[in-house]
Amino acid sequence: MIEISRLYCDTRGSADHLRYHKGHAVRHGPPAGGERRPVVVWNCTDRCNLDCRHCYASASDRCGEEMLGRDEEVAMLKDLAGYGVPVVLFSGGEPLLHPRIFDHIERATQLGMRAVLSTNGTLIDEKIAVKLARAGVCYVGVSIDGLAGTNDLFRGSEGAFSRAIGGIRCCREAGIKVGLRFTITKQNADEVPAIFDFIRNENILRVCFYHLVYAGRGASLVEGDLDLQATRKMMDTIIDQTDAMKKDGIDCRVLTVDNLADGPYVYLRMRREKNPRAEEVLDLLRRSGGSGTGERIGCISWDGRVHPDQFWRHEVLGNIRRRPFSEIWSDLSNPLLKALRNKKSHLKGRCASCRFLDICGGNNRNRAEAACGDLWKPDPACYLTDEEIGL
Repeated sequence: MIEISRLYCDTRGSADHLRYHKGHAVRHGPPAGGERRPVVVWNCTDRCNLDCRHCYASASDRCGEEMLGRDEEVAMLKDLAGYGVPVVLFSGGEPLLHPRIFDHIERATQLGMRAVLSTNGTLIDEKIAVKLARAGVCYVGVSIDGLAGTNDLFRGSEGAFSRAIGGIRCCREAGIKVGLRFTITKQNADEVPAIFDFIRNENILRVCFYHLVYAGRGASLVEGDLDLQATRKMMDTIIDQTDAMKKDGIDCRVLTVDNLADGPYVYLRMRREKNPRAEEVLDLLRRSGGSGTGERIGCISWDGRVHPDQFWRHEVLGNIRRRPFSEIWSDLSNPLLKALRNKKSHLKGRCASCRFLDICGGNNRNRAEAACGDLWKPDPACYLTDEEIGL
């Protein structure tokens, strides 16, 4: 994640210690030796009430037959807490379709972890929002990929936009911090300015703009991804809109996700503008580190499979039904996991010689593998020029 509001506008927040310092601070204390433990995405169900065209999990309205049982799920959460995991992100499918979702959010919170919910928002009404608040969820991210017509087309359901907006408002009324998740494609890029207007009107506190990752049903949208020049223009739009909100006194955290070239791009723009904070931003980027796949972010599926991240679902590191996540994640006898912890020595092409390698760590390996057939080739979505990266 690249926090535009923090880097470009110097808007500080309570989670800065997680992103810009070594080691995650969690309520039960950091892991021994100050190691950073991963944020864990738990795709707790593969069932969903929508049919989103870019779903990385290829979720459907049918429930998988191999879902973990209650005791297995409880043991998993206890293991994650004991391992020092700071955040569990409950995702899916649609996590609100999981029969024990509220109990597990409450349990994760009681165990000292932060519980985050990633949802399409369409199932949240006043009662659900109150139950989420009582369970202790610390943040709800609602996926919206455009205004009404565009979003409904992406979601495969008429009225999905209005139901999601209703869910956002119910969360806010229940005192839950709620924000937006927006995946950028050619089909919805021109609606980004309108999304910022929506943020202003609805008093949204946080928004994440996701670059497309070619996984699940998203793999069929490769041709719908922005080209490199359009991505640069989109970044300028996001930066300009974030800066305008800051100047208007609107406190909203704006982040971009899944393209770590965004960090150097912000820095280079600040250099061009002779911004006195440019070198401070470079230091923050170095401290936040590069790609976290297989290191600072991990994923557990509904059937117990462990993946390097939520997009890399075809790579299975193990299964918590046979070994706890803590053992799987610490076992570097797995060649892929070992390589992902030492990405710099495996990268090829322009990535290997990039002067920002210590910042982006080779960007998105999922996208490189999907587009090039080689997970160590350069990420095709990196829009920085050879001159900008020092070649």
